[in-house]
Amino acid sequence: MELDVRNFYYITILRDPVSRYLSEWRHVQRGATWKASLHVCDGRSPTSEELPSCYTGDDWSGCSLKEFMDCPYNLANNRQVRMLSDLILVGCYNLSVMPEDQRNKVLLDSAKENLKRMAFFGLTEFQRKTQYLFEKTFNMNFISPFTQFNSTRASSVEIDEQTQKRIEYLNFLDMELYEYAKDLFLQRYQFMRQKEHQEARRKRQEQRKILRAKHAIHKEETDNSTNDYIGNVEKWR
Repeated sequence: MELDVRNFYYITILRDPVSRYLSEWRHVQRGATWKASLHVCDGRSPTSEELPSCYTGDDWSGCSLKEFMDCPYNLANNRQVRMLSDLILVGCYNLSVMPEDQRNKVLLDSAKENLKRMAFFGLTEFQRKTQYLFEKTFNMNFISPFTQFNSTRASSVEIDEQTQKRIEYLNFLDMELYEYAKDLFLQRYQFMRQKEHQEARRKRQEQRKILRAKHAIHKEETDNSTNDYIGNVEKWR
């Protein structure tokens, strides 16, 4: 019996932390919850003491941005780092395992390492480059080109500079991860473009070699034909 051998790859799409945070707030404001998420880590879900809820009732619909930012247990804070890192390294949701500064460093380093090891990741702010990298990485093409939508629910939220700074502060790990991700993403993009140009140049060189070989063969055949003709002319005289 033949085994069905498959290769599985972890991929992800990152987003500008401020835009992502505002988008999640809008989502929660409309009544979205993550009640079905068990947040299982190291074989168990966190206790209510380890992960208190930010609201009472069925959902947090109608919450203001200030209320959203004021909850210290809000999982929207630094969500991208937490989702990409290995939480077991810091004792999952038990904040008493190590000092906060150490915990933050371990989480960020883990998220960076896991991101670097992924075969592919994209950035929502670079849709066309993301499509290009995906197609080149996995040797497949999408039917339609990706579209860059700059008008989103997050972009429609007008915030002042102070609010912007506070969101950045609440998501300082995500901010650092995103800068790292953007640099790595553009490096991968440039590498793939250079590889594509080198391959195109190699193909052109091969084509020129084939053409030169064909011309040489054609010239040799023409010369031989001319020599045969001259030889026959000499005989006819």
